[in-house]
Amino acid sequence: MTSPSVAPPVSKVDLAYDLIRERIRSGAYTPGYRLVLGVLGKELGVSTVPVREAVRRLEAENLVEVVRNVGATVRGLDPVEYRWAVETLAVVEGAATGMAAAHLPDGALAEARRLNDAMRDGLDDLDPLRHSRLNQQFHRVLTDPCPNPHLLDLVERGWARVSGLRSSVFSFVPDRAAESVREHDALLDLVVRGAAPAEIEAAARGHREATVRAVLDSQKGSA
Repeated sequence: MTSPSVAPPVSKVDLAYDLIRERIRSGAYTPGYRLVLGVLGKELGVSTVPVREAVRRLEAENLVEVVRNVGATVRGLDPVEYRWAVETLAVVEGAATGMAAAHLPDGALAEARRLNDAMRDGLDDLDPLRHSRLNQQFHRVLTDPCPNPHLLDLVERGWARVSGLRSSVFSFVPDRAAESVREHDALLDLVVRGAAPAEIEAAARGHREATVRAVLDSQKGSA
């Protein structure tokens, strides 16, 4: 009889790394937020040594900036990396949405409407993470029926890459949330009236590209 496997213990460095990284990705730690090693160590019940090592790892990932005599602060989005990631996602997600339109199962459009209505209902008291989760679910409904598995794989990789940069960009551009909901309505209207796949693809791609422009414009304004 084999004994049950026991998960290896999480190191103190990994514990600090996971905590800080998740708070950066979720928007709890905004760009410019100062990471005080002693405070974080006290919260985690560890010394500053593993926290400092975790910060070094995050610095290597361009999520944290360490300045001499200032300390560690949260970096803003890397505009070049963000642009490349989302522009690539716009291409593959747009293509998948166009190809999937003719293969949507019964109830898919109703589910997409429900998700978009849930996003609309949350606009007055915007929770960026909730909005982003609903947004991804909305797009998944419209892309999952795509008959090309290789294209769907690229979409999944694109989503993972973008979420690795930040869990939600709506914390940077909250006004973009309402525009996004309206663009979802227009995209669904195209699908309902049986628009050509190329027209649906262009609308889905333009929707993503509009988010890129909004985020990059906000970064210029805060520079």
